[in-house]
Amino acid sequence: MAAIKTRLKTELVVALKAHDEARKSTVRMALAAIANEEVAGKVARELSDTEEQAVLAKEVSKRKDSAEAYTAGNRPELAEKELAEAAILAEYLPQQLSEAEIAAIVTEEVAAVTAALGEKPTMRQMGQVMKGVTPRIAGRGDGKTAAALVKAALG
Repeated sequence: MAAIKTRLKTELVVALKAHDEARKSTVRMALAAIANEEVAGKVARELSDTEEQAVLAKEVSKRKDSAEAYTAGNRPELAEKELAEAAILAEYLPQQLSEAEIAAIVTEEVAAVTAALGEKPTMRQMGQVMKGVTPRIAGRGDGKTAAALVKAALG
């Protein structure tokens, strides 16, 4: 069993004993998401730590998107609940990169693509830049933020 799943199960027991409803429901949801991913596909399998992190990162992203939608829909109480769940899930992920750190990576990759092409890349080469950025921020940074920074750099 991968480390994150084991940790989530331990945390669930602690949350149950402490009667912490928010943490209990969030951890159960995370375990269900991991279980769903394990049985997705033709053959059930056990996820690696990296795959579990990807599942949790996707769940955090869903919560943040929902919070934005609730805020836009003038439902701050629901947005607050979604952000609280995202914060709980983020505890199980590695330290996230700041926007400045992602911007530095984007700058380095734009320079690398510029060197390879011999000229400054345009929006048509955004895929080449993102191909270099994505593995460097995987699991530690938001892809939407990276894409926005790449667009701004190429803009």
